[in-house]
Amino acid sequence: VQLVESGGGSVQAGGSLRLSCVATGYPYDRQCIAWFRQAPGKEREDVAGISTIAGNTYYRDSVKGRFTISRDNAKNTVYLQMDALKPEDTAVYYCAAKEGYGCNRWSAYNSWGQGTQVTVS
Repeated sequence: VQLVESGGGSVQAGGSLRLSCVATGYPYDRQCIAWFRQAPGKEREDVAGISTIAGNTYYRDSVKGRFTISRDNAKNTVYLQMDALKPEDTAVYYCAAKEGYGCNRWSAYNSWGQGTQVTVS
């Protein structure tokens, strides 16, 4: 599967951004798609995931209530709406995919996009 992210940028604390991830090359409706992030000097961490079949969503605690993951199956696209952004959200955000179920099995994601930078000041 090929994944292409877009929508990153720079924003002030409290602002919003929406990231998009277009997935091609695999039956879109049979996979999990998630967002991860990696800040400078830190390990990559999961942010949110969604089942393209059932729409079940999963979030890390630090983004619950601020970030929303959603899907548009007609466009093979998953979105990450990020509101109330904080400086600690600054990172490169990556879209990732895995086949089947268990969308919160973060270590099982095996297809990755190139990443998009999000900077919150």
